[in-house]
This record gives sequence, C-alpha cells and structure tokens, in this order.
Amino acid sequence: MISVPVTEASQVADARRRATGLAQTLGFDETAAGRVAIVATELATNLVKYGTNGEVLLGTFEDETGTGVEIIALDRGPGVANLADALRDGHSTGGSPGTGLGAVRRQSQAFDVAAWPGRGLAVLARVSGTTSKASASEPPPIPRFGTVAVPLRGEVVNGDAYCVRPHDGGWTAVVADGLGHGPQAAQASEAAVRVFRKHEREGPGSILAAVHAGLGHTRGGAVSVARYEPSRGMLVFAGIGNVAGAVITDGVIKRLVSLPGTAGVVARRIQEFEQPFTPRSLLVMCSDGIGTTWALDSYPGLLAAHPSLIAAVIYRDFARGRDDATVVVVREPNP
Repeated sequence: MISVPVTEASQVADARRRATGLAQTLGFDETAAGRVAIVATELATNLVKYGTNGEVLLGTFEDETGTGVEIIALDRGPGVANLADALRDGHSTGGSPGTGLGAVRRQSQAFDVAAWPGRGLAVLARVSGTTSKASASEPPPIPRFGTVAVPLRGEVVNGDAYCVRPHDGGWTAVVADGLGHGPQAAQASEAAVRVFRKHEREGPGSILAAVHAGLGHTRGGAVSVARYEPSRGMLVFAGIGNVAGAVITDGVIKRLVSLPGTAGVVARRIQEFEQPFTPRSLLVMCSDGIGTTWALDSYPGLLAAHPSLIAAVIYRDFARGRDDATVVVVREPNP
C-alpha cells in the first residue's frame, strides 16, 4: 500500500493523484477513475479540516467481492460523538457543506467507518471499476479477509508479504516478514509466498517446512501459516519467528504460538498448534512492525467492521514506526 501523509491542504492533490494512478493501472475508464478521485479528495480534505496526524492509505483489492481501489483515511483527532450525524448530508462542524462522507459513501461499492470520541476516525472506501454501488435492498458482500501492508517510511517496497487462499469451505493464510527491510527483505517474503502457493493445500506445518527449505537463497525471515478447517471448527497454526497470530472470539483474544527461528536460516522445530475457531471468530496476523500488545477491547463495535478497517485501526494505533507493518484479518464472510 501507499501511505500519504495528509496534514495540510497541499497534500490533498498528492493523495488524489496517487489514487487515480492506481485506478489507471487497473484499467478504470474515465468515469470510474473520476469516482476514485472524488473519494480520495473528500477523505483527504476531511483529514485537513478535522484530523490530527492524518494519513491516507492507497492500495488495490481483489477478492470474492470484486477488484478495485481501496482508500483508507486515518487520523488521531477528536473523533466524532455521533457517527450517524457525521454521515448525514448537510451536517458539518467545520463550516463546509457537510457532504464529504456522504459523497464518499455514494461513490463507493464498500464503505465503513470506525470512530470513538477522543480516538480519531478511520474511514474505508472501496471503488470498483466495473460495478455500480449495491442498492439499499442488496447489501454489498462482505469479504473474507482484509489487509493493511505499509513499507517502512522512505522505502519503496514492503519487506512483508501475505496471501490468503480458499480451500474446502475454509482458507489458508500466510504472512512473511523478510529479515530487515527494503528489496532484499521483499525478495525473501515474496519467495515465501511463492512456496506457499505451491503447497497451499497442505497443513501449516508442511507448508512451513517447505518455506524454510525454499528460502535458503535469501536472507530469510519470519513466517506464519494459519489454516481454518470448518469441518472441525479448528484453526491450525504454525510459525517461525515473530509474525504474531491471534484468534478473537466473542471479544476474547487467544494469542497463537510461533516458535523461535528464522525461516531459511535456522528452525530447530516446526510444530502445529490448534485453536477453536467459529463463524464468530476472527484471525489477526501481524508482522513485527506491529507492537505485540495490541488489543481491541477498548474499540466498541470494531469487531463487526470491514476486515480492512479492523486491520487499519490496528496499524494506526499499534505500528512501531521503525519497520514494515502488515496486518491481515481473516474471518468467515457471513458470521
């Protein structure tokens, strides 16, 4: 993803330019690219007017809901006391017409907001190049997973990589964190995902062993693999190094075990661990760029949000700021 700081009016144009650039790479026509431009402009403008330490994250998505541009606006400002009012056209606390978030929602195929008084605002918008916004009687489909993956500031590439693949009614996910950051870290993490794709139908332990064997030509990294088996109601997890995993069910967090080592360098033991996983459960996997003390119990309602928005709030409030940061959130699409 591209991270664009937005703390002053001059940065709004940069966010719009980068967002429309992504739309063009996806082959959006002029009308669809225009929707992207509106969304990016409105969200960035809101950050300037109301936010503190604003940031726009720009990326693309491709999942069972479609393909398009994903735009996430984050700030650490005062938040909003009444979210319904903030979404209503005509409501404004900054002297504007009050159509910002309303315009964003109308132009988006998927839209979600998370806000708490004194804890800032997080807004997600997804814009497709081919489909129109779902009608009120047909709510948009909910994706199985969402991610935020941001390189260390100053780096062009992200040293982390991830992949989520469906299987037999469930799914398997991998997050790889190449040692260090920059191009060589990216080489290691991308190699881990390539090996994962070749072995994705195997168990996490077998996948991880293949990844470890396949990264010998790289600097190595931390890698964790999770597999949801709905027939057993279990999540199977195996990890080498500090890619952390956790299962949240009904608000209770169970941290998953990743064993010491570096995939491709040294791994004294590879072991699978199991954790009950229900349609109400949520898997969160984080690279080392996210602090290990994150928790969501002080964010009422967030667990019901779009998975990309959950990932974005974790990134905003728990990123260390000294490494690439990746958060992957996976759940059943219709809990």
